[in-house]
Amino acid sequence: MAARQRFTDSDTADEAVRATCDDATTCKRFASSKSYWKDPYIQYFVRSVGERKAPEINRGYYARVQGVNHLLDAFIRKAECDCQVVNLGAGLDTTFWRLKDENLMPRKFFEVDFPTIVARKIHNINMDEKLKKFQLNPELPTLFLSECVLVYMTPSQSSNLLHWAAETFHTAMFINYEQVNMSDRFGQVMIENLQRRQCTLAGVEACQSVDSQKERFLKTGWEQADALDMMTVYSILPQDDVARIERLEFLDEKELLQQLLQHYSICWATKDKLNLGNAQLMFLLHCRNANYCVNVP
Repeated sequence: MAARQRFTDSDTADEAVRATCDDATTCKRFASSKSYWKDPYIQYFVRSVGERKAPEINRGYYARVQGVNHLLDAFIRKAECDCQVVNLGAGLDTTFWRLKDENLMPRKFFEVDFPTIVARKIHNINMDEKLKKFQLNPELPTLFLSECVLVYMTPSQSSNLLHWAAETFHTAMFINYEQVNMSDRFGQVMIENLQRRQCTLAGVEACQSVDSQKERFLKTGWEQADALDMMTVYSILPQDDVARIERLEFLDEKELLQQLLQHYSICWATKDKLNLGNAQLMFLLHCRNANYCVNVP
C-alpha cells in the first residue's frame, strides 16, 4: 500500500489561494443577482446566490467589474478584435461569454489557473473534448488580465512574469487589479485577515501605493504605466449608472466603502509597436477629473 503523501506548507498556501476563487465568484454571483450588472452565465458556476453580501462589497465588485471591462473592451476595439487575451488566474470568470455576446471576441482567448480550477470549469461547461493546445502568437496585439494574482507571487516571480510579457509581446497591454495602500492600518488588517486563512500576500511590497504599482511595470520593460485607486475609478464611472446601483441597497457605512475602495487599484501598462494608440487607453467616462479624460473610441 502506497504511503499517503503529506501536505506541505506550500500545498496549504495554494489551497487557501484557490479558495479565493470561490469567494470572488460567490460575491459576483450575489451582486449580479441584485442587478449591479448583468451576467447570465455565472449562475452555471455558482448555483446558489448564497448568503447576503454587504452593500459596500457589492459596490466594490461593481467598480472592479466596470473598471476592468472598460479597459479590456477598449483594447479589443483598438485592435479591431485582431488580438489575443490572456486571463491570468481566471478562476470561474465569465468574460469569454460576455465578449462573445457583445461581438468583441478576440482571435484567441486563453485562461490560466490551477489545474483543479480549470478542470472544474471545463466540467461545468460540459466540454467533452480535451482542450486543444493553442500557441500564443507574439506578433498579435495581446492583453494580459490579472485580478488579485500577482500579489500572491514573490516580487521576483511577478517581476519575471512582467518582464517576460514585455519582452515577448511588442504590442501589448497588462491590466492588473489588486490591493494598494497596504502600509496603513486598514491595509494591515486586510493582511492579518488573509493570514488567518493561511493566505500570504507574498508580493505585498508592490502594493504600497499607486506609484509602486506603476513602477513595477516601468522597471520590467513596459513603455507606459498608469494606475488609479478604485475610489477614483468609482467616482469617474458613468454617474447615471452609479446612481442606479446606489438605489439598489441602502448603504449606512459610506466611510467603510471609501476605505475599501482606497485599498484596491487598477494599474494598466502598455507597449505599442503597432501604434494602435494603447497608451491613450484610459478612462473616458463621465469624468470629474480632466486628467483621466481621454477619447477612447
